[in-house]
Amino acid sequence: MATADPNFIPLSSPQKENGVSESPGQLDAGALFVLKSRGSWLHSGYHLTTSIVGPVIFSFPFALSLLGWAPGLLITTLQALITFYSYNLLSVILDHHAQLGKRQLRFRDMARDILGPRWGKYFVGPLQIAICYGAVIGCILLGGQSLKFIYLLYNPSGKMQLYQFITIFGTVPLFLAQIPSFHSLRHINLASLLLVLAYSACVVAGSIHIGNSRNAPNKDYSIKGSKENRILGAINGISIIATTYGCGIIPEIQATIAPPVKGKMFKGLCVCFGVIVSTYFSVAISGYWAFGNQSQPSILSNFMDENRPLLPPWFLLLTNIFTLMQLVTITVIYLQPTNEVFEKWFANPKMDQFSARNVMPRLVLRSLSVIIGTTFAAMFPFFGDIMALFGAFGVIPLDFILPMVLYNLTFKPSRQSIVFWANTLIAVASSALVAMGALASVRQIILDAKTYNLFANV
Repeated sequence: MATADPNFIPLSSPQKENGVSESPGQLDAGALFVLKSRGSWLHSGYHLTTSIVGPVIFSFPFALSLLGWAPGLLITTLQALITFYSYNLLSVILDHHAQLGKRQLRFRDMARDILGPRWGKYFVGPLQIAICYGAVIGCILLGGQSLKFIYLLYNPSGKMQLYQFITIFGTVPLFLAQIPSFHSLRHINLASLLLVLAYSACVVAGSIHIGNSRNAPNKDYSIKGSKENRILGAINGISIIATTYGCGIIPEIQATIAPPVKGKMFKGLCVCFGVIVSTYFSVAISGYWAFGNQSQPSILSNFMDENRPLLPPWFLLLTNIFTLMQLVTITVIYLQPTNEVFEKWFANPKMDQFSARNVMPRLVLRSLSVIIGTTFAAMFPFFGDIMALFGAFGVIPLDFILPMVLYNLTFKPSRQSIVFWANTLIAVASSALVAMGALASVRQIILDAKTYNLFANV
């Protein structure tokens, strides 16, 4: 199924071992300008952390409230192990093809080379773009909601609407979207990693403080609702946990690493999962311990009691500022796949990256991308429900099904081997999770449908 394609970096025979590429002129503008291979394994760790770890961790106590202590922590741990394994498989496949002389820079490149051209062009490529751009819209929406929270914290009777805060937030990624390459984000993504640690520490400290205070809620860890609702709630909890580990841009992140690439992504994954273990579990355990089955979909909502803060306003302000700043970095990193496509279609790889010929379409298209995303976020403040459905159909297949299939097709492990059956089992279980996640998401959309209004001030 392999096809010759200019999107691959062809390597001369003496250079294959080290992964050194030939003339960059054979690359398209997207690969040449956006996916520059100049980073280190540490930089890949920053990119990975920003693409995976975000304010979605605030939903972990809620997920545990749907599952209970033992099942919730077991699924969180199991999903972490599966995710690390899955992302490492993708890295191993990419290393293998680089040594064969075809370094793949994008997810669609992998699909085209291993599964066939149509898989890359009509399935993996569009699916990845949809998920990443959906993440951009979701982050802009969350940023606006966070700004509104800060506003109401100090002005409870304020009249400003959510769409206004979304528009204000959207101006920041509008400028940062012009950063030319993925590799150029390395320092911003280091700051993102530090911000994750900062607001996670704030959430843990806030939960412990409230849990030990006079205002502490009754610590009830039973699962509420009828048997049917408990089952559907458990499915929703599993889906929430699974999608919080989603990334969708592993090949693009590995593409930023300077050759030779072998083994570097593994080190980057170790950095990322060190942050994941220290934040996911601390937020989940402290939040669920403090609020039990009263945990809200965002733990920050539990820090308010009927619009009265249970923590000092300055503490909530600091937590939200850290969150806001990190949301900007996530927005920018998930703009990279669309930026790469724009460069491929409209830039001239034979001219300088910063020539007027290439700068003008870049400026216009990247600006339009953010403006359209901001408009969608303002128009559809219930986009989170829709994104949960997209996550079930997009994140899980890209991150937990395709890697298993691609590995088995690339290395063809024996059907009697543990690796083959482990990969097959994970792919089948993940497929079932897609169905369960879609069911839970559709149910939530139906329950929330009565609140859906364009430009709603929720």
